[in-house]
Amino acid sequence: MKSPVCEMLGIEFPLLAFSHCRDVVAAVSRAGGFGVLGATTHSAASIEQELKWIDDHVDGKPYGLDVLIPENISTAGEKDVTWKSLEARISNEHRAFTRNLLNKYGIELTTTEVDADQPQPFDAQCALEVLEASFRHPIRLIANALGVPPKAMIEMGRKHGVPVAALIGAKEHALRQVAAGVDILVVQGTEAGGHCGEVSTMVLVPEVIKAIKPIRDVPVLAAGGIMTGRQMAACMAMGAAGVWTGSVWLATIESETSEIFREKMIAASSRDAVRSRGRTGKPARQLRSVWTDAWDRGPDSPGALPMPLQSILSRDAFDSIDRAAAAGNARARDLVSYFVGQGVGLIDSVKSAGAVVQEFKEDFVEAVEHMNALVAE
Repeated sequence: MKSPVCEMLGIEFPLLAFSHCRDVVAAVSRAGGFGVLGATTHSAASIEQELKWIDDHVDGKPYGLDVLIPENISTAGEKDVTWKSLEARISNEHRAFTRNLLNKYGIELTTTEVDADQPQPFDAQCALEVLEASFRHPIRLIANALGVPPKAMIEMGRKHGVPVAALIGAKEHALRQVAAGVDILVVQGTEAGGHCGEVSTMVLVPEVIKAIKPIRDVPVLAAGGIMTGRQMAACMAMGAAGVWTGSVWLATIESETSEIFREKMIAASSRDAVRSRGRTGKPARQLRSVWTDAWDRGPDSPGALPMPLQSILSRDAFDSIDRAAAAGNARARDLVSYFVGQGVGLIDSVKSAGAVVQEFKEDFVEAVEHMNALVAE
């Protein structure tokens, strides 16, 4: 396929797969796509282990890495902020609301002790250290979400000859990213799982392509609700150089998600994927649950805390929820949730990641042949 993204990344089919699970990353790359490991929760030491494993299981195929360095965060400008120092900022009201919510469903809230010097979630310096360690491996792409990558990240990419991608959710974001020098734009519509904006993929992709065309030639990857090869073909017909996908891999056998969550995904419709601040403090699309309803609509809700405080509050809560559900607490299932896009309504079974890649290819070819037949007529 003659796509600039294929040339940049050394692949034949421009299907990029974001996943927090190394097994998914390796399986997708082996099957002809391009796996991207989400490294938000990793340290330099742990990413070394993950990437070594991928190197040993990817059969020499290319893969990439994604970090999350937010521009807008409640601790912006502060130095040496630790996880423990932030825990002290969480109000008793928010803690009580969380504890009482879980208690209603027979779940005991347990906490995980962290080291005194553990950095805050989404710490920029930690992310840069993760990237530095990653360049000891043959990564072919680095990507950032929630803002323009810091200058140091872009310079790392230049130094190592690795393209830098950035996720955006609005035309204005795209213009800033192009000015900053990113190599690839991941144009993510509101249908996407996780942090997303308010504009649909169908509208945002052509809007961004039109806006950046006079400035610089930057390949665009479409993202948001893309679960099939036909959708991929449609996005590329709009001018995208490929697609960036995430939710579709959550329902694979290699995924890190629990069996309970996969069952809920299969049962869900597209309307069950809602934008909520209840997990991170920023609007993030996830499977609707008692948790999202309580934070967003509950009459007693104290309102979500800003990022990263809400992330700290929710981490222990969801660990407790998942443990209770896995132990057989049927009521805990009502709180089980995870980030997932509106494409969840298209998921009807659990498959291997390799099978999903193959389906994308076959579906894509059928869509292109259909369009060619229409043009011929």
